Amino acid sequence: MKGFIESGRVRYLPMCEFLGDGEVCSLVSGARHSLLADKTVDASYMNVNVPSMRAPAYEVGDGVSCVPPNALARLAGQHQDYVIVGAGKTAVDSCLFLLENQVNPDRITWIKPRDSWMLDRAKIQSADLFETSIRLSTLVQLRAVAESESIDDLFERISAAGQLIRIDDTVQPTMYRCATVTRMEVDELRRIENVVRLGRVKRIEPGEIVLEQGSIEVEPGTLHIDCTADGLERRPAKPVFDGNQITLQSVRTCQQVFSAAFIAHVEVAQEDEKSKNEVCTPVPHPDTDLDYLRNQLADLVNGVRWNEDASLKSWLKSSRLDGFSSAAASEESDSAFEAELENLALNAAVKLQSYLSA
Repeated sequence: MKGFIESGRVRYLPMCEFLGDGEVCSLVSGARHSLLADKTVDASYMNVNVPSMRAPAYEVGDGVSCVPPNALARLAGQHQDYVIVGAGKTAVDSCLFLLENQVNPDRITWIKPRDSWMLDRAKIQSADLFETSIRLSTLVQLRAVAESESIDDLFERISAAGQLIRIDDTVQPTMYRCATVTRMEVDELRRIENVVRLGRVKRIEPGEIVLEQGSIEVEPGTLHIDCTADGLERRPAKPVFDGNQITLQSVRTCQQVFSAAFIAHVEVAQEDEKSKNEVCTPVPHPDTDLDYLRNQLADLVNGVRWNEDASLKSWLKSSRLDGFSSAAASEESDSAFEAELENLALNAAVKLQSYLSA
């Protein structure tokens, strides 16, 4: 950022709010600035929200200690009992933080409205591990989809192949949000046996938590960690390019940074708005297990479009942000991968469409 500012290419306006129509207002002084630009890039549409940005969506009674996860660093050790509220990646990281800091897992209660399918970090490595990680995993997942006989069978095959993992093998997950963990972390999380599956929290009172499907008692002085913010909301897709407006969205599942770079490249490399929107079809952030299927299909469709454009293929090959290609991979390796991908993709797409339309 410093280099861009010093070059004169970037004007940085911190502590300001964009009001629209080129108007910016300082949150400190109230001063207004008018900006002139050919295009406006809206990076706020994804509505990123974290627990420290808002109060919990449930009631918190007087005398209850309830904090966002970033407060743990200064409060851990001051309480004997902990309740983690939420089942996403933020909750996973909060549990791991407590366990890393020698909190007895028996003193941790984990409220999980839904169980989640998660990605194995070892299966999505790039750089030197690209050939045996992401590239291989892509084919394994597509093969599992193509050979599956039902949605349940699809998840069983992908799970058996180690592509998706769950903390409790006895519970069928209904959530998928691209949470990524290691096998070692899963082993740690399995040490927490006080797991509550009674729906979402409605109210926390001293000594009691009321949930949608019942209530539980908690010890006095328990610290509740709120991990329920929807960090990456599933937003309705809208055109990325619309006149002088560019609305940033994912064009590949859970790849926001790559997607922003891809959209920027398309903006400068192509002129026709219709064509730009065709190659930048948004892929909404997943939330449920069925969204895993929807996103697989959307990624396949986008991938076919990109593969038909030689200039896009070349850009992807050279982009360090594209985890699905590698400049280090040989031509022979690329050709073999594309041939097998083409062989599997059609069958996988047909299966996905049939499951989603049923």
